[in-house]
Amino acid sequence: MADRPLAVGIQLPEVEREVSWPELRDMALAAEAMGFDSIWVGDHLLYRTDAGVTGPWEAWSVLAALAAVTERITLGPLVAATSFHNPTMLAKKAATVDEIADGRLILGLGAGWNETEYLAFGFPYDHRVSRFGEAFTIIRTLLRHGAVDFDGEYYTAQHCELVPPPRSGGPPLMIGSTGPKMLRLTLPHVDLWNVWHAWYGNTPDGFAAVNATIDTACREVGRDPADVKRTTTVYWQFAGGTGRAPGNPDQPSAEPLTGSAEDLGATLRLYADAGADHVQLVLDPITISSIETAAEAIRILDSVDQ
Repeated sequence: MADRPLAVGIQLPEVEREVSWPELRDMALAAEAMGFDSIWVGDHLLYRTDAGVTGPWEAWSVLAALAAVTERITLGPLVAATSFHNPTMLAKKAATVDEIADGRLILGLGAGWNETEYLAFGFPYDHRVSRFGEAFTIIRTLLRHGAVDFDGEYYTAQHCELVPPPRSGGPPLMIGSTGPKMLRLTLPHVDLWNVWHAWYGNTPDGFAAVNATIDTACREVGRDPADVKRTTTVYWQFAGGTGRAPGNPDQPSAEPLTGSAEDLGATLRLYADAGADHVQLVLDPITISSIETAAEAIRILDSVDQ
C-alpha cells in the first residue's frame, strides 16, 4: 500500500506439510484480498531429513497458476535456483509468468544449496557460483534486452532471442545471497537484495547488521546503496504453531519470533526502521487463519502511518 512503511508478503507452504493446489490458490487469494503486497514460492524439489522426505510442487508451474488467478499482488520465487533450468529457459519462463501476471513478477535468483535435490534430479552441484555467474549474465541480458549471444564454460546461447519479447526492462531482479562473490557478481545489476531470516538470527537488530554489509558491498562495486531495495524473510509463530523444520539440518536455523498481531505489527515497524523495504513472512502455522491474523498486523501498521 502507498503509505505502508514497508511492503509485506507471505511465503506459501514449502516444507511444513503437503498442500494441494486448491489450498495454495485460496491462500494466495486471501492474501491478495486482505491487503498483502506479495506472495512467494520456494524453488525446491526434494528434502530428506531425519523427519522424513518432503518437497513442494514445482515453483514455476505454481507461479504461472497464481499469476492467472490473482489480479493485484506481486509474486515471485524465493528464490529461483538458476541451476534447475538452462538459463535461457529460465528467462523464457520468467518472461511468460510476468506476461500472465501483467508485470507483477519479481525474479528472485540464487545459486542453490541443497545437495540432496541436485543429486536426486541429476543437476551438477560443483562450481555453483561460477555456473550462477554465467546463468545470471544470460538471464538478465535476455530479460532486459530481449536477446543474447553467449559462449561460456558451462552455458552457451547462440543468437538467442525472447519472442514475444519481455516487458520493457524485464521484471525486477532480486538476489538472495550474502556471499561476497555472489554480491560482487550481482549488486551492479539487481534491483533488490534478499536475506533468509536464519542467516542473521531472525531479529530486527540482526537484519540491521547484515543490511549494513550490503551498503558496503554496493559501494565496493560502484553502486549507490539506495538503488538496491532490501528484502528479508521474517519467521513468525502464532498460537498453535509447532515449529518449522529446516529443509537441511546442516543449514543455519533460527527461533521464530512470537506474539500477537499487535506484536507482529510493532516488529514490522522495527524492520522498516532497520532498513527493510519488503518483508516476506514465513508463518507458523501457515494457514488461511494465520494469514488473517497477520493481516490484522499490517492493518495496525497502516493505521499508525495515517
